[in-house]
Amino acid sequence: MIILSILFLITAILYSSVGFGGGSTYLALLLIWEIPYYIFPILALICNIIVVSGNSINYIASGNLNLKILVPYLIGSVPFAFIGGTINLDKEIFEIILFIVLSLAGVLLLLSSNSYKKNFKLRIIPKYISIFIGSTLGLLSGIVGIGGGIFLSPILYLLKVGYPRQIATTASLFILINSISGVFGQLTKQNVMNDIFNYWPLFFLVLVGGQIGNFLNLKILSNKLLAIITSGLVIFVAIRIGIKIYS
Repeated sequence: MIILSILFLITAILYSSVGFGGGSTYLALLLIWEIPYYIFPILALICNIIVVSGNSINYIASGNLNLKILVPYLIGSVPFAFIGGTINLDKEIFEIILFIVLSLAGVLLLLSSNSYKKNFKLRIIPKYISIFIGSTLGLLSGIVGIGGGIFLSPILYLLKVGYPRQIATTASLFILINSISGVFGQLTKQNVMNDIFNYWPLFFLVLVGGQIGNFLNLKILSNKLLAIITSGLVIFVAIRIGIKIYS
């Protein structure tokens, strides 16, 4: 548990520094450490909530919240995150989905790192497209136990719907609200509540890591560098999961 807790701390620092919660990597670490499968998603979602709460407060306080960007994605994602949280998957299927999620997230995050300092002309995206994207990411988020922001952020850069800080704020709040909805979905399953509090060191350390990551984001390192570092971590963990699946 000590090594796992340290890795959760490092994950929280890296992900919070670019506005994310770290849910995908928490899941991978829990899988590698062979923590009981049924509790994976809710542990990752709670850690997400702890980490991105600080991000969200800081971003909003800095005046970067744009509800016109955020709301359509939440309209689609929140109910589907709850529905996804109620779905039970076989462990083998979960591992394959997690491998795909991590691989895509790592590549998308690496590609989006080139956009952090670019100036571009904003686009207006039809709301039904935003709602559809939110619904898809919400369902995936609830099933697997992630917040979905690691996918939403690169998509928003690709669509050019906002400036970097607005996108980071949108992704953080998207993760926070989806994770809360996903937790409620997970709580409909049996036995989930019984073991949650046995993992309180993980919650404490991601809280500390989230605050350190916020400091790095605001005071020291550039978003681009942090995104590159984080994408490298995600891809590395995806490779580990892939080896575990096919070995």
